Amino acid sequence: MLEPPTLLDIPEAPLPPGGEAEWVIGAGGGRLRAALFRPSGPARGSIVLSGGRTEPIEKYYEVIGDLLDRGFVVLAHDWRGQGLSVRELPDRLKGHARGFKPFLEDFRRLLDTFESRLPKPWVAVAHSMGGCLNLLALAHGERRFAGAVLSAPMLGIQFGKVSPAAARLMVGVNVALGRSGRYALGQAGTPFDETFEGNILTHDPVRFGRHRAQIAANPDLALGAPTWGWLDFALSATRFLARRDSLGGVTIPVDIVCAAEERLVDNAAQAAAARNLPQGRLITVPGAYHELLMETDDMRNIFLRVLDALTGKAAPKPVETPKPAPPAATREAHVAPAPLKVEPAPAPVTAPKKVAKARPAPKAKAEPKAKAAPKAKAAPKVKVAPAAKAAKTSAPAKAEAPKPAAKPKAKPAKTAAKKAAAKAPVAPKAATKAPAVKKAAATKAAATKAAKPAAAKAAPAKKAPAKKK
Repeated sequence: MLEPPTLLDIPEAPLPPGGEAEWVIGAGGGRLRAALFRPSGPARGSIVLSGGRTEPIEKYYEVIGDLLDRGFVVLAHDWRGQGLSVRELPDRLKGHARGFKPFLEDFRRLLDTFESRLPKPWVAVAHSMGGCLNLLALAHGERRFAGAVLSAPMLGIQFGKVSPAAARLMVGVNVALGRSGRYALGQAGTPFDETFEGNILTHDPVRFGRHRAQIAANPDLALGAPTWGWLDFALSATRFLARRDSLGGVTIPVDIVCAAEERLVDNAAQAAAARNLPQGRLITVPGAYHELLMETDDMRNIFLRVLDALTGKAAPKPVETPKPAPPAATREAHVAPAPLKVEPAPAPVTAPKKVAKARPAPKAKAEPKAKAAPKAKAAPKVKVAPAAKAAKTSAPAKAEAPKPAAKPKAKPAKTAAKKAAAKAPVAPKAATKAPAVKKAAATKAAATKAAKPAAAKAAPAKKAPAKKK
């Protein structure tokens, strides 16, 4: 049984926590290295991370950490011909390929192997050549992804001073002559010769130097220039994706993020693909070089914001579980004081309402002539106070006193009128101080009822002079 592959861990680029590497058997029985990383908390979905040409898993440690912090399970892998996966030629530094079909078969087997360990939904994140191959897989029927974000995908190649037509001709001739395993255009340089000054990949010296340190720590991760065979693969893959009908079946959201200062791939081809995709979108990062995820923070963060926007819809964050309620004793301690503070509040609110209703009653004092009656003070001889006290407990507040016999009618009208006039100023005081006394005294109520008609008839005669004035 094969020993599991290793993952490089150096101070300049520490291994993200929770990572485990294993082999996957790809097309033709070739061994492919893959690594699965799990977040510390519940997973909101999975991201399949595919690097570009020459790029091993280790180069994306920082990106993997960003994705883990966002709550995703991350599956990273080395394409065949690079990293620690199977190389196509004895010379490990030659970047070679034999068409795009082996890549697609490798990708399918990779997903099949890890499918049960990748919680849905899935989102594809890929750079350069990886973006090209991811889009090819989607165009050839891969339907397990909910969305994709592609960093400077290789959908067309820049050949410098050589025209695309001349480049295609040279590639075809060299492949036909059996030179597919040779370096193309005499590019025999190695990654060990690269320096930050004058590079066309990133403006960030720290991220550039970090990958150089990884290659120095494990030279097996290095990859050199491409062969004619690799260029033949790249041209056939991009030619297929450039067809208008190739991307019509890719119905998931696909965001293409391109670098404004691109020197390696064709931005016009990316824009065309975004138009041909049913849910395609093109976002340009101003001032950026090819490796957007290795760029300076301000440029790199633009890509991450695009990713957050897409995953926010395709794989939204799970709703946080509400915190458990406190114990019963704690709840009572916090809730019990609340009614104590609220109970006194109604008293001051209700009292003013009663006083406000009683204020209009003193209008009866406006009758000055009633005070001049000489015998007004003799009226209280009728002792009704005891009856009033009894009525407080026996009679309802709004109950009307029983109608008395015709006894008051026998009195002369003048005497009744005088008593009514004498009692008129007393009524408001009784209503203000003791409302129950006025309602409970049967005799007093009868006298008042008898006096009302007479007072009503006498009122016009008294008020007439006031109108004349």
